[in-house]
Amino acid sequence: MAWSLRFQGVGNASAVALGSPMATIERDGAPWLAIDCGAEGLTAYLEHYGEAPRALFVTHVHLDHVAGFERLFVADYFDSARRGKTRLYVPATVVPLLHRRVGDYPNVLAEGGANFWDAFQLVPVGDAFWHHGVRLEVFPVRHHWPETAYGLRLRGSLVWSGDTRPIPEMLARHADAGELVAHDCALHGNPSHSGIDDLEREYPHELLERCLFYHYAGVADGQALAGRGHRVATPGEVVALAVPTAEREQPA
Repeated sequence: MAWSLRFQGVGNASAVALGSPMATIERDGAPWLAIDCGAEGLTAYLEHYGEAPRALFVTHVHLDHVAGFERLFVADYFDSARRGKTRLYVPATVVPLLHRRVGDYPNVLAEGGANFWDAFQLVPVGDAFWHHGVRLEVFPVRHHWPETAYGLRLRGSLVWSGDTRPIPEMLARHADAGELVAHDCALHGNPSHSGIDDLEREYPHELLERCLFYHYAGVADGQALAGRGHRVATPGEVVALAVPTAEREQPA
């Protein structure tokens, strides 16, 4: 069984040409779990797979990560085969933020009779959740405000940092099994995002060698990061992942 990660977009909120930061974990080439739902990211997803995601993990609710939800609502609500079946795994502290950001609009349909959440199966999550019989881990990151942004781990295979400042203490715990670490990194950091100087200062060499950077400001910045010897993701890129060592559901 082959696992991979496909990047729908790798740019920051202003780097529209690079696509909004979204990726999908694939199993045997099929979408298994999408991460976030930005507008440009959802467009790339639809163009590649030909249908909307069936399962998503939401890292946080800045619009470059959730602006695709209105289209996703329409795709799901008006399709009887999909309505109420798309799983949204959302950290519990993020659920009210997501509701205020994308779900709390009076009369989501002008005709009435519909609630935003009718279209989805909302699954609030804590430190971990199960998806298709595999256990994934969730951990807080440092982005903008405490308890508003989270990373994701598929043990032995992938760690997705989400938008974050450096988190060496979290990755020492949640990226200690040789995982590929897809990490927020720009050429220059700010109070909500990592810059390359930050990561080179705070992360050990072994961890940096496993990092694949996304969420940068433009092609030139990506080339500059690569010029410093780092791996940089590009839109549409597919990266092979190790077979997860995460806990599996035991057959009954």
